[in-house]
Amino acid sequence: MLAELRSLNEECGVFGIWGHEDAAQISYYGLHALQHRGQEGAGIVVTNGKGFQVIKDEGLVNEVFAGNRLNNLKGHGGIAQVRYSSENGRGIENVQPLLFRSTTGSISLAHNGNIVNAVELREHLERQGSIFQTNSDTEVLAHLIKRSSGSLTQRDRVKKALSMLKGAFAFVMLTEDSLMIAQDPNGLRPLSLGKLGDAWVVASETCAFDIIGAEHVRSVEPGELIIINNKGIHSERFAPAADSAMCSMEYVYFARPDSDIDGINIHMARKRCGKRLAREVKIEADVVTGVPDSSISAAIGFSEESGIPYELGLIKNRYVGRTFIEPSQELREKGVKMKLSPVRQVVNGKRVVMVDDSIVRGTTSKRIVTLLKEAGATEVHVVIASPPLVSPCFYGVDISTDSELIATNRSIDEIRELIGADSLTFLSPEAMLESIGRPDKTKNCGQCLACFTGEYPTDIYSDTALPHEKERVR
Repeated sequence: MLAELRSLNEECGVFGIWGHEDAAQISYYGLHALQHRGQEGAGIVVTNGKGFQVIKDEGLVNEVFAGNRLNNLKGHGGIAQVRYSSENGRGIENVQPLLFRSTTGSISLAHNGNIVNAVELREHLERQGSIFQTNSDTEVLAHLIKRSSGSLTQRDRVKKALSMLKGAFAFVMLTEDSLMIAQDPNGLRPLSLGKLGDAWVVASETCAFDIIGAEHVRSVEPGELIIINNKGIHSERFAPAADSAMCSMEYVYFARPDSDIDGINIHMARKRCGKRLAREVKIEADVVTGVPDSSISAAIGFSEESGIPYELGLIKNRYVGRTFIEPSQELREKGVKMKLSPVRQVVNGKRVVMVDDSIVRGTTSKRIVTLLKEAGATEVHVVIASPPLVSPCFYGVDISTDSELIATNRSIDEIRELIGADSLTFLSPEAMLESIGRPDKTKNCGQCLACFTGEYPTDIYSDTALPHEKERVR
């Protein structure tokens, strides 16, 4: 297995808008729709064509923009981000969008994903005199843009800088006269383009368009750079499109059920995964329940296909964050205990099928099985609507070492025993791809399966060696 990379792993949500007099207010509502993608920080930067205004802080969207703070943001263009950070990336200085002021042209950037050669690029830039203010991969792009030599136009500097990045990145960038949007050549992170009247909008998920009343136009293409300004919209490539590799965990876990990714509705995809599970495993049980919220769709599908009634067997405390994306194991374990409660009247004396989207570290699954049995369930059969996670992710999901994964080097029966379930079933990679329903003409139906198979769609840069010993590893 690859050694742990010293990278800033994050799963965030970005939003951008151009051509609307209430850019800040629209961005605020867009961030609300994307709040599930990060709960540790939020920020909005706007421009009126003559400069930038910014508000950002740690906390939830409604906390960061409490009171009348939004009234101080005036402009027709803006970008915004909700942020999840790993333990070494916390602090106000890492909250995005990042803003870089310069006499030769200021720029603001926000990013979702993880640049796998960021450490190598950072060391190269520091040797050339760059001084970094954050731990964020995003700052690397800003330095690359500003250090581009020659008499290149700003557009060409951005294209040149983007072409040097490897990994997963969905960027929104704001200058005083343009909104720029970029997607990595493999399309690892979702990014969609929409229209709100005469204004253009972009968001990590289409659910943000629904809340602001925008029309979804299309997905941003892999390797595409879109420039929007008062002259209109212009699209070109900064890199050739590589094999499409949309993150499978977007379909499995991260995206909201009401979002569409590349034309596929998340709820319906998860429901099909649940149906497929019910066809592949025959369990005698009395009730099916899903782990709120991302597993509900698969649980409904399992119930419909199996004929076992679906019941609300677990209740989620809406005021506790998602345990998988909290920054430390200690907080994760405390979060599980606070987060879910069994409905005793539903599960007492019953054989329960517990449907979940995935098992990562096993902490949550073990605790939920225990909760259900303590509430009187006579049997708990766990079915997982995705394959076992056996390899770390280097593209933005906070599982950067294989030691964090319960399925690494363990059999399914060993995992079952560790979590205390009476049976345990996973969906195979092939069944998951078929159920999600992307076109099968491309490799892996255009999805990244790295965390399930250990086969990465890009080079992975090991930064554990000395600079002169660095190499790319597959």
